[in-house]
Amino acid sequence: MLAVLLAGSSLFAGAGKADAKGLGEELIIVNKKTNELGYFRQGKLEKVFSVGTGKTSDLTPNGTFKIVNKIKNRPYYKEKIPGGDPANPLGDRWLGLDVNGTPGTTYAIHGNNNAKSIGKYVSAGCIRMHNSEVHWLYDQVKVGTKVVVTSTANSFETIAKAHGYKLDVMEFDGKLIINGKEQSTSSSMLMVDSRIYIPMRESFTLLGGTVRWNNDTWTVTAKVGDRTITHKPQATTATVNGKEVAMTASLLVDGMVMMPLRDVSLLTGYSVKWDNKTKTVSLSGGVKPSSK
Repeated sequence: MLAVLLAGSSLFAGAGKADAKGLGEELIIVNKKTNELGYFRQGKLEKVFSVGTGKTSDLTPNGTFKIVNKIKNRPYYKEKIPGGDPANPLGDRWLGLDVNGTPGTTYAIHGNNNAKSIGKYVSAGCIRMHNSEVHWLYDQVKVGTKVVVTSTANSFETIAKAHGYKLDVMEFDGKLIINGKEQSTSSSMLMVDSRIYIPMRESFTLLGGTVRWNNDTWTVTAKVGDRTITHKPQATTATVNGKEVAMTASLLVDGMVMMPLRDVSLLTGYSVKWDNKTKTVSLSGGVKPSSK
């Protein structure tokens, strides 16, 4: 489905500004050592909540899971307590997790009817939150959001980075110069972990190249000057004239492939310079860029 989206929309359309929040897919981290839940969005730690977890460390398993369902007013079937009832120990919001292959009906982040249990090791495996706080979280997260459960003395930011989450995301507000001429992109360039990312299609087009998407192999092929470049979104390699080249992984932002600008330079043979005073990045060499 994603490949169809890429082929049919923003990968080649280049329409509209790429919002930095599109990169910062949500991330939830539950640290059992501190019994806290951290919620990340747009590359930043937005909220931290106190939670209750399993009575023993194995009851709430460590691992990386996904939210697979969202349910309001789920009944407590074990004791036949209706959903929404003040006596329901699940509260009135349920974010189901696919822990150990379960379909989101066994483990969850949910509310509760005992506020004094929050912050303690009390549950049979689920992650308990204050009702008002799980309401807020429920309204933010989407099905498919990644949830990391761990037990560590590390900070939420350190945990997030260790699991590949990109921190410090913002729009790049500097200038792009190609062979002496200032260029603009119809979709925003981004700064991620001090790297500049540019929409891949536009970057190759601005360098005078052509870009083709293969929906069957989920591969982009660009021809820039005498170089043929192939790359799969989010991969850490590309091929240049048939030879594999290591690179920083490209990113997917709202279905658009964003490539590190330095790797665009590496793959195309252009040289790149950065002027910190004027926030200007300059590419030079190769064929002349297309006019905008």
